[in-house]
Amino acid sequence: MLGKGVVGGGGGTKAPKPSFVSYVRPEEIHTNEKEVTEKEVTLHLLPGEQLLCEASTVLKYVQEDSCQRGIYGKLVCTDFKIAFLGDDDSALDNDETQFKNKVIGENDITLHCVDQIYGVFDEKKKTLFGQLKKYPEKLIIHCKDLRVFHFCLRYTKEEEVKRIVSGIIHHTQAPKLLKRLFLFSYAAAAQNHAATDPRNHTVMFDTLKDWCWELERTKGSVKYKAVSVNEGYKVCERLPAYFVVPTPLPEEDLSRFQGHGIPLWCWSCHNGCALLKMSALPKKEQDDGLSQMQKSFLDGIYKTIHRPPYEIVKTEDLSSNFLSLQDIQTAYSKFKQLFLIDNSTEFWDTDIKWFSLLESSSWLDIIRRCLKKAIEITECLEAQNVNVLLLEENASDLCCLVSSLVQVMMDPHCRTRIGFQSLVQKEWIMGGHSFLDRCNHLRQSDKEEHQRQLSLPLTQSKSSPKRGFFREETDHLIKNLLGKRISKLINSSDELHDNLREFYDSWHSKPTDYHGLLLPHIEGPEIKVWAQRYLRWIPEAQILGGGRAATVSKLLEMMEEVERLQEKIDARPHGQGALLAEAPLLLRGSARLSALFPFALLQRHPSKPVLPTSGWKALGDEEDLAKREDEFVDLGDV
Repeated sequence: MLGKGVVGGGGGTKAPKPSFVSYVRPEEIHTNEKEVTEKEVTLHLLPGEQLLCEASTVLKYVQEDSCQRGIYGKLVCTDFKIAFLGDDDSALDNDETQFKNKVIGENDITLHCVDQIYGVFDEKKKTLFGQLKKYPEKLIIHCKDLRVFHFCLRYTKEEEVKRIVSGIIHHTQAPKLLKRLFLFSYAAAAQNHAATDPRNHTVMFDTLKDWCWELERTKGSVKYKAVSVNEGYKVCERLPAYFVVPTPLPEEDLSRFQGHGIPLWCWSCHNGCALLKMSALPKKEQDDGLSQMQKSFLDGIYKTIHRPPYEIVKTEDLSSNFLSLQDIQTAYSKFKQLFLIDNSTEFWDTDIKWFSLLESSSWLDIIRRCLKKAIEITECLEAQNVNVLLLEENASDLCCLVSSLVQVMMDPHCRTRIGFQSLVQKEWIMGGHSFLDRCNHLRQSDKEEHQRQLSLPLTQSKSSPKRGFFREETDHLIKNLLGKRISKLINSSDELHDNLREFYDSWHSKPTDYHGLLLPHIEGPEIKVWAQRYLRWIPEAQILGGGRAATVSKLLEMMEEVERLQEKIDARPHGQGALLAEAPLLLRGSARLSALFPFALLQRHPSKPVLPTSGWKALGDEEDLAKREDEFVDLGDV
């Protein structure tokens, strides 16, 4: 049992100090277990990847630090990733049905994926950076993909703790030179693949042949041509070396204004319409002559793409009529704070205000707006037979996003593994998205400290159970769940204009063809957060290989509780007055649900009712709630 690291138990509250003292260190236990040592998972290194430091006898907590439960293993740091090699991971290696990422494993964290590192000193959490005078007994790593890792270093040798902690801090936070990034080591060490059939291999779009193949695949070669005017990046470093433009466009125009104002081909629909993108010409108000020259140049470009054989072109200006990058960054920073939580106590404190906090982040609304914009463009291409030109300042942020969504919806090839990899390569890599700046891979941005402030966990201290639950939580639930904003979210699909509404409803009324066009639901309640956000704090869901068995177990537990409640109801005096009086009591254990019902029943706060009695009496009024404009909305169908 000690090999599994079962040191104690715990739940949502702080675990009591262990009353049992073991005088046998974990490393001494493993000394006599030669078979276990031989079966330890070996570190899988990519070509060019080097091991930098490691530490043995590290306890990776399964759920949270207060649980004191986890798995012993080895924590290593390479020039590409942080990896935990658990003592029982060898069982997974023999499971052929287990899905595996070919680059990183479940317990691997790429160095660029690390958001923040915290250390625990005498039960106090502090941010780790720079040189440390004292080393922590616990290490907490927050990842940019919203994962949270907890490692206990209490049983690790002091020298190994110093090496692994210092190594992780240095290689994830210190400024880097571009040539020191791992991708250059990998590119030099990896074998060069010979040319293969693009149908069975990811298309890299780094040759003229790749673009010609994509034109043939989408039947766009009649109206568009692949050009090599930027070969060697002699025109612009922002554009790919090879790209596709309308056939009538003179090549001498491509080099003017460093590629700005040129309609670049993204994808062609089966009916001949195409999705294009263009970076806007830089505005210089002081130079009237240059402005007039730019205007004449753009007029010529638009005349070229508006005359036959091209269809009508509709321009979507994403810089002025859509989301701003700052709005997206702000919403994401608020949204991720709901996930970077260290223990179940913080989780359940956050869960009380889950819907209001989620809504205030505006992240799901941004997701819905992006999907809605992609559906609008899809309707233009599919139903109206109209070309669409995406316009953005550099055509390398929102253009990449919207164009990718449209192609995933309309092109079945882009929904395959190879097709999706090729899509990312075409629209994001060759599309010039600024990964170094947007993700701060070199750790040289002046805004890094600002990002740290936004990355701090949402709940810094425990909320007082005495203050304002009835008043504060009633306000949040009534105003946010049943108020104007949630009603707008539920009825958000009504914002679709008539043609788009008809196109959207018509598609959803037919059986789904998974080899054809796919449209997502964009009604408010359909935009959800993935279930893993909640399962992280549900012990039964963490059972290795538990799968459906763990789910069925919780469903049976829920059914038993429903039956017990029904028996209590049957045993009570009948009558509407009695039922209304008992409503708050009955709902204490069953109605306070988080978004993953029924799993949230695992953790309840029976001392806190959902709403005060007055609130439930108001909800129990015979008046039709749907008629209460701006105050109440019937959520029965949600």
